[in-house]
Amino acid sequence: MSAGKLMRAIRVSEFGGPSVLKLCSDVAVPEPGHRQVLIRVHACGVNPVETYIRAGTYARKPTLPYTPGGDVAGMVETVGEGVTSVKAGDRVFTTATVSGGYAEFAVAADDCVHKLPNALDFTQGAALGIPYFTAYRALVHKAHVKPGETILIHGASGGVGVAACQLSRALGLRVLGTAGTAEGLKLVLNNGAHQAFNHREAGYMDKIMEATQGNGADVIVEMLANANLSKDLQMLSYGGRVAIVGSRAPVEINPRDLMTKEGTAVGVVLYFATAEERRECAALLFSGMEAGWLRPVVGPQYPLDKAPQAHHDIIESSGASGKMVLTM
Repeated sequence: MSAGKLMRAIRVSEFGGPSVLKLCSDVAVPEPGHRQVLIRVHACGVNPVETYIRAGTYARKPTLPYTPGGDVAGMVETVGEGVTSVKAGDRVFTTATVSGGYAEFAVAADDCVHKLPNALDFTQGAALGIPYFTAYRALVHKAHVKPGETILIHGASGGVGVAACQLSRALGLRVLGTAGTAEGLKLVLNNGAHQAFNHREAGYMDKIMEATQGNGADVIVEMLANANLSKDLQMLSYGGRVAIVGSRAPVEINPRDLMTKEGTAVGVVLYFATAEERRECAALLFSGMEAGWLRPVVGPQYPLDKAPQAHHDIIESSGASGKMVLTM
């Protein structure tokens, strides 16, 4: 099917700033191997981690040149040998790709490909994979949340934050969220949070502590640890857990803040999820989609050739508002 065909794709030939993202129109369409699926991409999510990888500052560096992107949504074009879970013509989304998602076609392993319900469009599908699977991993596999606990989602208006709000509400938690703009606060409240706080306002930590009757949060999901981890440790309840989803720089903390609460700080990386953990997560997400409470919120949308602008904006924007998506 794909032999000899060419496509448009973003290619990175050197690590650096957003300008190293180059649109090429002569990239060969990849062919699916054993247990792989070729997808005609309609939309691809943009994640902060992709900017760290592009800059060369992430722990894992891909071999150059490469195409970024793992959050693909589109139609199955063809499947490789051994694939039985999907077939040509199926609407699907992914949690990872083999060939990169900032492209008109992408190959993914079949265990990273999931059917996309008709109730969701392709941009919503591109907002599903990495954000929702990461949020579930943070909540269930790492922070071990329990119904009735209070959770603070620090940076709740972005892709993972919205997912964490919706999942936390469905799992029976009392949900507190923060955002940096009025639009973000409204978004957080509309997606499962019981209360929302502006983390740009002086004294917002006092308001959060007041909302917990001075006890602090049982669980905190942290999107920007370099800015907030020290504050998080001060807002933990006794035995509380911080799940760190994102960080852009080192941070200084006082270990006594953990010691006096016997608290825990744990890192979250979706890459390390086992196949069994991914299946467990997918089962809950599909039940949420069927029930209607799982509704990805799509934020800014960019055409493929504006990928450099998207990479700039996801880091430099004044406040997240849903999941950033590239469209083909």
